Amino acid sequence: MPQDITSIRPANWKDFTGQPQVVKSLQIAISAAKSRKEPMEHVLLYGPPGLGKTTLAHIIANEMGANIKITSGPALTRAGDLASILTSLEPGDVLFVDEIHRLNKTVEEALYPAMEDFAIDIILGKGPAAKNLRLDINPFTLIGATTQAGRISSPLRDRFGIVHRLQFYLPDELQGIILKAAKKMDLVLDDDSALEIAKRSRGTARISLKLLRRVRDFTLVEHDAKSSIDVTKESLEFYQVDEEGLDEVDRKLLLSIIEQHNGGPVGLETIAALISESIDTVSDLYEPYLLQSGFLAKTARGRIATEKAYLHLGKVKP
Repeated sequence: MPQDITSIRPANWKDFTGQPQVVKSLQIAISAAKSRKEPMEHVLLYGPPGLGKTTLAHIIANEMGANIKITSGPALTRAGDLASILTSLEPGDVLFVDEIHRLNKTVEEALYPAMEDFAIDIILGKGPAAKNLRLDINPFTLIGATTQAGRISSPLRDRFGIVHRLQFYLPDELQGIILKAAKKMDLVLDDDSALEIAKRSRGTARISLKLLRRVRDFTLVEHDAKSSIDVTKESLEFYQVDEEGLDEVDRKLLLSIIEQHNGGPVGLETIAALISESIDTVSDLYEPYLLQSGFLAKTARGRIATEKAYLHLGKVKP
């Protein structure tokens, strides 16, 4: 029977592909912490979504032989929420906080003594009679993940001993990820097909696995599970993912700038209105890859479509 989709996530360094500098640094930190019989230092992982921040947190916990508790910045609305989690941690446990840049100020300040002194401050009573009670908690490792490192306050960022930025993956790295995942799915996939998916995955592991699932479904239903490079290309074209990894919305965004605004410059609000998406969705989801891959350029007056965008979409630059 094919394994459950959740089991595709790597559980150890052997199964993890890519991010060599980050992996080596974390392996050294884990080995040093284990030799000292101490929890690992607090870790901050940042970078675009889908590059493996959550996966690395699970691997760290697994390599340290510790339990992992998972929460997110928006979920921790009160200092009491944080206190209840911290007091339940066993010695050496890992607390993973996704979207840590969205912690509110009160929770963030309550986190400072927990990170530095493994203690939490609780206020008893109100007004002049209020008393501060400090409770010791078990030593733990905090792993924070964020896509927007610039929005993390300096006092919080400085309390992380290990800080790493995750990079986009190269096609051959994604090819390895895809082949490993296909094997776990019991899907027979050749190297060329895996590379074809990798080239259209925008340098992101999450997207490559999403495309792999779509190719698997298409191959199963339309070709009786008989995979080949031609079937893979047919699958990706059916789901409107082109050779550069652009999907329907990416092309719509670029075409709206080219056809309705002569290539730009166009403001972010206007682009969002043209493709019926929110400003945050455009700036966080679509724009980063288009900028990095050279289809879009950012100027003081707005965004402009580049010559590469005109060529890719078969348009003549005025």
